[in-house]
Amino acid sequence: DRQVKSSILTLVFFMCLLLQAQDTISTDARGNPVPEKMLKKISIDLEDVQLREALSILSEKWQLNLNFTENIIPNDLKITIKLKNSPIVTVLLEILKDTDIDFVISRGEQIVLLKLKQINSTQKFTISGFLSDAKTGEALIGTNIYIKKLLTGCTSNVYGFYSLTVPAGRYKIVYSFIGYKTKVMDIILKNNNTANIELETSPFISDTVFVTASREENFVKNTEIGTISLSPQKLSSMPVLFGEQDILKTLHLLPGVTLQREGDSGFNVRGGNSDQNLILLDEAPVYNAFHFFGFFSVFNSDAIKNVKLIKGSAPPKYGGKLSSVLDIQMNEGNFKKFHGNGGVGLIFSRLTLEGPIKKDKSSFIISGRRTYADVFTRLSSMEEVQKSTLYFYDFNLKTNYRLNHKNRFYLSGYFGRDVLGYSGIFKNSWGNETATFRWNHLFNDKLFLNSSLIMSNFKYSMNVTPEEDENDDSIEIKNNIKDFTIKEDFQYYPDTHNTFNFGLQFVHHTFLPGEISSQGDSNFDIEIGKRKAREYILYLSHEITTLSRLKINYGLRYNRFSVDSKGDSFNFSDMEDLPDFDFHEKDKITYDGFEPRITANFEWNETTSFKLGYARNYQNIHLLSNSTSGTPLDVWQPSSRTVKPQRSEQYSFGYFRNLLNKTYELSVEVFYKDMINQVDFENGADIFMSTLFESELVFGSGRAYGIEFLLKKRLGKLTGWAGYSLSKTEKKFNEINQGKPFPAKFDRTHDLSFVGLYKFNRKWTLGINFVYYTGNATTVPYGKYKINGKIINAYTERNAFRLPAYHRLDINLTYYTRKGHNWNFSVYNAYGRKNTYALLFRSDNPDPLRLAIFSFVPSISYNFKF
Repeated sequence: DRQVKSSILTLVFFMCLLLQAQDTISTDARGNPVPEKMLKKISIDLEDVQLREALSILSEKWQLNLNFTENIIPNDLKITIKLKNSPIVTVLLEILKDTDIDFVISRGEQIVLLKLKQINSTQKFTISGFLSDAKTGEALIGTNIYIKKLLTGCTSNVYGFYSLTVPAGRYKIVYSFIGYKTKVMDIILKNNNTANIELETSPFISDTVFVTASREENFVKNTEIGTISLSPQKLSSMPVLFGEQDILKTLHLLPGVTLQREGDSGFNVRGGNSDQNLILLDEAPVYNAFHFFGFFSVFNSDAIKNVKLIKGSAPPKYGGKLSSVLDIQMNEGNFKKFHGNGGVGLIFSRLTLEGPIKKDKSSFIISGRRTYADVFTRLSSMEEVQKSTLYFYDFNLKTNYRLNHKNRFYLSGYFGRDVLGYSGIFKNSWGNETATFRWNHLFNDKLFLNSSLIMSNFKYSMNVTPEEDENDDSIEIKNNIKDFTIKEDFQYYPDTHNTFNFGLQFVHHTFLPGEISSQGDSNFDIEIGKRKAREYILYLSHEITTLSRLKINYGLRYNRFSVDSKGDSFNFSDMEDLPDFDFHEKDKITYDGFEPRITANFEWNETTSFKLGYARNYQNIHLLSNSTSGTPLDVWQPSSRTVKPQRSEQYSFGYFRNLLNKTYELSVEVFYKDMINQVDFENGADIFMSTLFESELVFGSGRAYGIEFLLKKRLGKLTGWAGYSLSKTEKKFNEINQGKPFPAKFDRTHDLSFVGLYKFNRKWTLGINFVYYTGNATTVPYGKYKINGKIINAYTERNAFRLPAYHRLDINLTYYTRKGHNWNFSVYNAYGRKNTYALLFRSDNPDPLRLAIFSFVPSISYNFKF
């Protein structure tokens, strides 16, 4: 019967054969029992012989009754086989493994060779499982799973899960991932199969590749446009500032991503403001991703597994921001054995511990880093310096538990803080807290669910305490934003031509832009602008391969945003004169909208593809800041009756090509982005603790367009990339610049970067960065005039002046003393270029004073593993 399923034992024992086990196979392709004489163990040694000749030798030498039609035997296939003391049936399967031929046994014990399609030509089966690192057990994101015979495949998701549904047959399934040895599995697929695969690292590749696409063939074959993945572990030999690796600073070296100011970790993407970047750490939003007013990011590279930046059309599961998505995944912890690593530098010391709680079942990782400038202040002879504080820290932790094949649980968290104080008189403190609980569940081989509970909280406080001999009140100022999120994300894999992603989210936001309280002679507590908001989100996307060369990923996201406020709160006691405040009435308003997304990939040939992308995005949470880069005093506010949701429409087109056998990757992308309901401040606006800040806002539009080039070398002793972008970003507000368009602060005409890593030998590695870009646009006084004896500055139009062009060379030399241990020597700004950080204008001198904060900056750090 052609519809009878093949025996499970046949598949199981065939897999054992591939592992060179000596178990016997007891059934044929239709489940018929194997004759005893075929279980007889033999030895055979054939090299480069025709398939027909190999079958003839097997038949004649061991008296097998083989029957087959001549036309099913390929004429050009040659066999090389060497087996000792193996069952005849095992030898026969090994001979046939590179063909689409199987065997059945008749009642007369004749062995009939048939093509697999003659056995079962209609049924399809699914092979699925999880991909992980053989050494650590960590899930491998974006692994390529490919069946060359069918010219089809898939990729593992962010949890390492994959699902591939194909017709019954014998196949070679290839599992490949950059930095790992490719694994090939032979399989006769006759029923649904689970295959959890572990890949071993390839030291010769992993030591040299530090920026890669998500998978080996992703670059040309997938539908992602404007997307780059980074592996922090591969960045250890890049030059760094003060010896501290920073993943956000690496983003500045990519085309389309601009640096806000020298030394800063903040970034702008394709003409968007800094608050238009969605930054996620294990799905939790991070609202202030910077330490020390922007000079360092909060992300400890030792705790991070993967970073994906999406500059173009993001999938519908992402939303809420206009410009980009920065999706950061934390390490899961080693499932195999306990170990640690760390480092000591000029600014930070850090330590990471990870290992199994129960081997191959559960694991943990704990990672922390801290600055220690405050240690040296205590050595000062000045009492006010001894009492001063200056430090910040990051603490990451994660644990997970594999209940069974269908259920996995993850719990992760991040805690970070900056503390800055002087002589006990004032103390500033700010930082983030995030927590994520996730449950992965497999309903079946084709339907995957990730359920998430997420908390994110950013808070700032400043305390001012009078000296002991003074009677002034102590003052405390606070602001914060807090989110609670529930998410349900489904992935459905019906076959190799279709993949569906769909889900829903609920987010509860709490905003407190300002709270000020006093204790002492005058007691009061004031809350400004406290509001709550709720988001309801539905999304669906469908990736379909309509033709052999055309792949389309389209989808829709629906967002409903509802916000209300309970009115500002003012509580006073022991005060004779009350200040004049504006009291808000309770208010509630709702916005909603649809966000269509689509990307398409047309493969011109095996090495070249063209991609198109379109995305609409809405943003209902806005950063109010007068600074270039984020500071703790900046506040987040939701949309209101006055502040409408921001909206963007982005179009992109790309050319992608693999060169010289995938040693090089070239991409050229063109983009155009319209931005509507943009928010800015009137000239001279002051929003600090203001109840009327909305009256100082102006609203307008913007646009950004440009072309980006990226050439990467992935393999060899010399690796790295060169990137260049030519772009323009401008804004338009009726109340600013007489309604005429003006360049944004971060507008860059030219932006060039070069990154190179050369591995001399196992001991020494050299890393070099070079950057050049057009100077920032700014507004400066061009003259002065006197009114009633008072000197008034006359300013240029908004951002009409350009700072001098910026350029810098960084050099890094890494010496590996032994496995896992190295010394890192870096020089930031190697030729001492004094790039302009700001212009200072003086009343007694018409020429501005150029301020530069970094010149030649050497650093050293020591990194270790145990």
